[in-house]
Amino acid sequence: MLMIRDLTKKYGRFVAVNHINMHVGKGEIFGFVGPNGAGKTTTMRICCGLLKATSGQVMIDGTDAFRARQAVKRKIGYVPDFFGVYDNLKVLEYMRFFGSMYDIPSAQVTEIARGLLKLVNLDEWEELLVDRLSRGMKQRLCMARALIHNPQLLILDEPNSGLDPRARFEMKEIIKNLSSMGKTIVISSHILPELAEMCTSIGVMDRGKMIVSGKVDDIMKQSQFTQPIRIRLSSGASEAKEQAVRLIREDPHTEKVTFTEEELFVTFCGGDDEAARLLRQLIQKAIPVAGFYREKGDLESLFMKIISTSARQATRQKGKGDR
Repeated sequence: MLMIRDLTKKYGRFVAVNHINMHVGKGEIFGFVGPNGAGKTTTMRICCGLLKATSGQVMIDGTDAFRARQAVKRKIGYVPDFFGVYDNLKVLEYMRFFGSMYDIPSAQVTEIARGLLKLVNLDEWEELLVDRLSRGMKQRLCMARALIHNPQLLILDEPNSGLDPRARFEMKEIIKNLSSMGKTIVISSHILPELAEMCTSIGVMDRGKMIVSGKVDDIMKQSQFTQPIRIRLSSGASEAKEQAVRLIREDPHTEKVTFTEEELFVTFCGGDDEAARLLRQLIQKAIPVAGFYREKGDLESLFMKIISTSARQATRQKGKGDR
């Protein structure tokens, strides 16, 4: 659905987006992750036709976004990080206004608008002035507005920014519903646990570059992300515990072992095959393993690992350039 090739955006000598490449398949929820100033919003605005790229290519559903801007805009729904509303309009009037901008016949626009307001749980508020809505309700209204022309691709820039926990939950449910309807969604957020729950894939940006992108599990493997293992031994197995610790420390994928009276906690950077091999070795040594559990790595820890690695590499490159 969305293909970006060698995309670059410069402001004078400053490179905001630096030759990035990414692909988002139809029906996916793609999470944009990165610190402030990484280039996420710039990339999104270029895809929406709000900024001109310096170079590169953006294809949306097979259409060149730079050569067929009007055709592409009908395929995209955009919710910016700072949304604008018309305070002197009622909610339904607001939706009708934007429907008219897409040449939706007046006989149909009211029905479409009411259906979308129901989708975002605002159908009871259609006669309320927009400026009377809470921030979360305004954000949901902007989501409905972005859907008025039935776009295939939704680009959401920090849709949960400034929302309370209940409003964030409601927005998350709306996004999941839209995904189940076949919409392709690109979303940026600083609330990483929520992205982990929703997204089928992610892209991590830093200093204008796409550091890594793909399925979360695949990225964890590529980054050799540590996923801890908890091993519980049968009670009273003190000698076996010492033997287990020695064996685990000999494994090349083990970074650290800590333990309590009956449990071992292993910082382990191997994949599932390596973890399975470690378990077989323990059993073959007759170590009484009562429980073996691989904890799932979280997106926030993965993000911090990738960004810190990127920062170290950038520092080394700068040091070489200064010599």
